[in-house]
Amino acid sequence: MKTKNLSIFLTVLLIACSDVDDNPKPDRTQFEILLEKAQQNDAEAQYNLGRMYHYGEDVPRDFATAKAWYEKAAAQGQLDAQVNLGVIYNNGSGVPQNFNTAKAWYEKAAAQGHAEAQYNLGTMYYYGGGVPQNFATAKAWYEKAAAQGDIRSQNNLGFMYTQGQGGHKDFNTAKFWYEKAAAQEDTDAQYNLGLIYLNGRGIGKDLNTAKKWFKQSCDNGNQQGCDEYRILNPH
Repeated sequence: MKTKNLSIFLTVLLIACSDVDDNPKPDRTQFEILLEKAQQNDAEAQYNLGRMYHYGEDVPRDFATAKAWYEKAAAQGQLDAQVNLGVIYNNGSGVPQNFNTAKAWYEKAAAQGHAEAQYNLGTMYYYGGGVPQNFATAKAWYEKAAAQGDIRSQNNLGFMYTQGQGGHKDFNTAKFWYEKAAAQEDTDAQYNLGLIYLNGRGIGKDLNTAKKWFKQSCDNGNQQGCDEYRILNPH
């Protein structure tokens, strides 16, 4: 994590629907197929309908209808619907902004191991968004998500360990988490690894390795990585 705002992200799950029939029928739209399934109480279809209305995909954008379908799916334990309900309340999309309700939905999904929900809770506590700012709690949630491979949480943990947020500074642990995210081509983590080697923070200063990480970051579109690489490699 660089010194910039975190953002809440959603997992996008799209279910591909297909019909194989010996007696061909007129093609139906994805919406019609999902609506039929959703009306039959199919939680995945209810989630996907909610998502279509949430983002205006092939239907007019309608937060109230999105929320209604998410609620039906969430009541059946559909984790992505629970997370997206949290996002709707977190952002005040078509409803009064309510951080407590957002947190409650995130917690439902996070308790069942949903990495996005864990990341979102970590972000709420990191910035004090509707909850008291608490770096230790933020770190705990990021660690749960990072252990499942969530790139943003891995990078953010690296940053927190370099700053001593929620505990003591630990550059080796920071490097460990940056490397996890960098291996998944996260440009911020690659840039941050370059900084660790450039400054020799907790490890030996190594300009060649710093240059390598800055180049990878640059190649993946990170302008700060490009700037640092050019400084180290002016010709």
